[in-house]
Amino acid sequence: MIKTDAVIIGAGPVGLFAVHQLGIKGLKSEVIDNLDKAGGQCIELYPDKPIYDIPAVPECSGRSLTDNLLSQIKPFGSNIHLNERVQEISKKKGLWIIKTNLNKTFETPNIIIAGGVGSFEPRKLPLKELEKFENKSVFYSVNNKNLFKGKKISIFGGGDTALDWALEFSKNSKVTLIHRRDEFRGAPHTLAELKKLKKDGKILIKTPFQIKSVNNGRDLQEIEIKSDDDKIEKIPTDIIFGFFGLIMQLGPIAKWGLNMNKKTIEVNTENFQTNKSGIFAIGDICNYPGKLKLILSGFHEAALASVECFKRARPNEKYRFQFTTSSKEIQDRLGVKK
Repeated sequence: MIKTDAVIIGAGPVGLFAVHQLGIKGLKSEVIDNLDKAGGQCIELYPDKPIYDIPAVPECSGRSLTDNLLSQIKPFGSNIHLNERVQEISKKKGLWIIKTNLNKTFETPNIIIAGGVGSFEPRKLPLKELEKFENKSVFYSVNNKNLFKGKKISIFGGGDTALDWALEFSKNSKVTLIHRRDEFRGAPHTLAELKKLKKDGKILIKTPFQIKSVNNGRDLQEIEIKSDDDKIEKIPTDIIFGFFGLIMQLGPIAKWGLNMNKKTIEVNTENFQTNKSGIFAIGDICNYPGKLKLILSGFHEAALASVECFKRARPNEKYRFQFTTSSKEIQDRLGVKK
């Protein structure tokens, strides 16, 4: 059981800034995100695309914004639980109990939902037989590349992620890259390197092919792929990776009894609390009159939600608003040296 002052669902910019706002008030938080890295939409959808509406920052990328936010919250030591999703919540003695798909349990007076427009879910291979191999031999992201050294790897996909991992794994594994089209969508230098490896026999490329079946049995050993002209080939395979991009799903949140408005959560504008006491929603996932889906709006929402979180986590203490420029207490939490 992990006990904390607040659990933040979503490690995008707004969720990360919530860590900061809680931290300067002396509150501890834990962050849970379904993706394999922090940054949310900024990292998944536009890591290198310029952002122009962050106050006092004329231009930044999604990647640089995320890096700076991670640097900003480093003094607070919050844990970010990646590749993990909240499955269910319940209430016990006035506290929220949160359980994840990895069987972790959290106890907290505050839940802040900062999940953007929902959690990102990978687009999966359209073959039901693969489900029993998921997270054992079938993966849609890479957490530790060293686990796959020396394996026979089949990679499905035609974009940058599929190509980059095909190149990386080809250094010490036997890789087959399979795509349903003849053309790949990748950076020119990546395509050139891929072509060279194919010519040198260091990587096998199969197009236009799609997966047809997998072997029966407990362990993955072989896959069958089928071309557009019904040609079938068998590929010895230990590991399958599918890289088809992401889709956004609201997931279990939709079943928590919150006031939903289509795929958003209704909140008040005093502290961005939902109809459930102790559950807050900030960022793109929340809705209220005049709502603007801007990162800066989410920052404002995080600041106000954190005040109510303090009151709930420290009911016997009086909240005192302090400016970071003049409060030695806050500066100490931030590790400011003078």
